[in-house]
Amino acid sequence: MPRTNPSPLICADALDEAKRSQALAAYDIQSLHGAAALRQITDFAARLCGVPSGIVSILDTDHQTFLARTGVPEGPEPAREHSFCGHTMWGDGLTIVTDASTDPRFRNNPLVTGEMHLRFYAGAPLVSDDGFPMGSLCVLDTVPHPEGLTPLQQEGLTVLAANVLARLRDSRDGAARRASVRQARANAEDSETRFRTLADTMPQMVWSTLPDGYHDYYNARWYDYTGMPEGSTDGEAWNGMFHVEDQERAWTAWRHSLATGEPYEIEYRLRHHDGHYRWVLGRALPIRDGDGRITRWFGTCTDIHEHKLAMEEREVVSQELSHRIKNIFSVVAGLVHLTGRTHPEVAGLLGELRQRITALGRAHDFVRPHSDQSRPQLRQDSLQGLLEDLFIPYQSRAGDRFRIAGADFAVDDRAATPLALIFHELATNASKYGALSTAQGMVELTITDVGDDVVLRWCERGGPPLDGTPGEHGFGSQLIEMSAARQLGGQVTREWPRDGLEVTVTIPRGAFSRSVAT
Repeated sequence: MPRTNPSPLICADALDEAKRSQALAAYDIQSLHGAAALRQITDFAARLCGVPSGIVSILDTDHQTFLARTGVPEGPEPAREHSFCGHTMWGDGLTIVTDASTDPRFRNNPLVTGEMHLRFYAGAPLVSDDGFPMGSLCVLDTVPHPEGLTPLQQEGLTVLAANVLARLRDSRDGAARRASVRQARANAEDSETRFRTLADTMPQMVWSTLPDGYHDYYNARWYDYTGMPEGSTDGEAWNGMFHVEDQERAWTAWRHSLATGEPYEIEYRLRHHDGHYRWVLGRALPIRDGDGRITRWFGTCTDIHEHKLAMEEREVVSQELSHRIKNIFSVVAGLVHLTGRTHPEVAGLLGELRQRITALGRAHDFVRPHSDQSRPQLRQDSLQGLLEDLFIPYQSRAGDRFRIAGADFAVDDRAATPLALIFHELATNASKYGALSTAQGMVELTITDVGDDVVLRWCERGGPPLDGTPGEHGFGSQLIEMSAARQLGGQVTREWPRDGLEVTVTIPRGAFSRSVAT
């Protein structure tokens, strides 16, 4: 009769018992002990073969276990060395013993000579998928069966053995799943332990939330810093730790991050365990799964109170210094004005000088305001903002004489002074001789990003018609050239079409701001 399992049988002589025992350990044998499904198989096997007894037997290294028994009294299993199944599991098919008392292999076996009085035995081997013998499904009788089993009975016993193997596989797979779950839990617990250990050793306060923003973890540093009992700031209670003036702002920023998935970053005042509020930088990033869904948020709180105070002190000093520089501009402009009054013959020249000094003062105040009241409404690092502020004296309302279009660039105090001189001179000349000298005249200033350069094109329209290139360049033109070339590393070109003056100022991008240059 052919074997029911197609896997190659491992020979007993070559078998490594340790490996076979290891293979058996993968099956949850104990979970099948006394299983009703196996008992149904032994019941049916016994009836099919016309005998009173059936057994599912598993043999380990030094003992055998009856997982199910029919017609065999409960009690200790026979020793492995006496087991008929120990012979069956090494076979290549069914083992049939019609009369054990006359079989040389078994006639002296205690199961034959003793109280059990075993005479007939038929067993089908149980072999694992990887070829390791595990035991057998067998049927027994105390009287001989000279006729053995019919072909149908042999086929039925083989099919029933395959069913036993299916139950064993289920136990193995179930054991593997449970082991996987246990391992996953152990790994998760280990990861959680490692995370908490790492978080508790960090100088920052560390926290995490569920995807919906529910705060469910804070490290030890948080509780040390705030003095709050563990667990008391879970959920939404964290916001109560902030200064009342910062709570709504912090909530708004946090809701925005939860809604968009964008990183969370904000400065706020957090209550220290001593009762005082200290400035803290809060940051958080989302953790996403393979599908991009947020599974958790991790955040930190860093005490920046001393740094914040130092920055505020620097700002106070900076504003005071800026105020004094502004006063210097005013004093110099006043001295020039007084000089003009006492020397009328140079009053015109001194008036132009005073206007240039005033323009420099406006540029300085734009990038370095000396107070909150003097702070410009536009961004302090905006090139367009600087130019619009510079052109205010030349127009009654925004946009009526000047139109600024195109790109915008960051500009710092280093570039603000020469830019102010350049465009103050252009605006002054336009108001005296060019487009701004007439009621309908306009100036269009276009800013263009051209690779590594910024091109500013000044076009006057609506002024007196021009009749060609002027023969000489005055001091103002020289001042423009020096400011563009020497201080900004750029160049200036002029054209005099009949419609009005056109000036192109080309400046390297790095000259506008130290941050760009580096």
